[in-house]
Amino acid sequence: MNVLAIPGSLRRSSFNRALLLNAAELAPEGVDVRLFEDLKLVPPFDEDDETVERLPTVVADLRASVAGADALLIATPEYNSSIPGQLKNAIDWVSRPAGSGAIRGKPVAVVGASTGAFGAVWAQAELRKVLGAAGARVIEGDLAVGHAAERFDERERLTDEELRATLGELLDALVAEARVDLERGAPALAA
Repeated sequence: MNVLAIPGSLRRSSFNRALLLNAAELAPEGVDVRLFEDLKLVPPFDEDDETVERLPTVVADLRASVAGADALLIATPEYNSSIPGQLKNAIDWVSRPAGSGAIRGKPVAVVGASTGAFGAVWAQAELRKVLGAAGARVIEGDLAVGHAAERFDERERLTDEELRATLGELLDALVAEARVDLERGAPALAA
């Protein structure tokens, strides 16, 4: 079982990237959580570049990574009360072609961290809406890590045990949803 983890922040030392690294540590046995590290390289979505001949290599890699994953775990910061443009751009690419993009029917969990008090809750809500519109199956449950600078140690370990437990439970729920798909033989398509 493999989970593709996408940090919505482009910063190498972002709290959202750290949150996903913590999820990888908490993954159940037999579950590989792998970070997609090239979000910064994904060019702006352009329908003219959707053809196989013109599709940027990084977009092809992103689509293949999403298609090959059993589930996605996305961590978003909050920029101006919403999701980062680069994250939305990546979702636009994997939602295409319309109705059959790599993300269609894929189980996805959303988490977020921010330096503010609310842990990117608005961005998480916006991201769930965008993912649903793109055809993903967003699972129930959330994790909002507020005051993130106080929640991670110098090794990027999430120090709040309650938040770690919630992250582990959310990952377990995501894996359980993906296992249902695997038992059916293929991901179910969203309605």
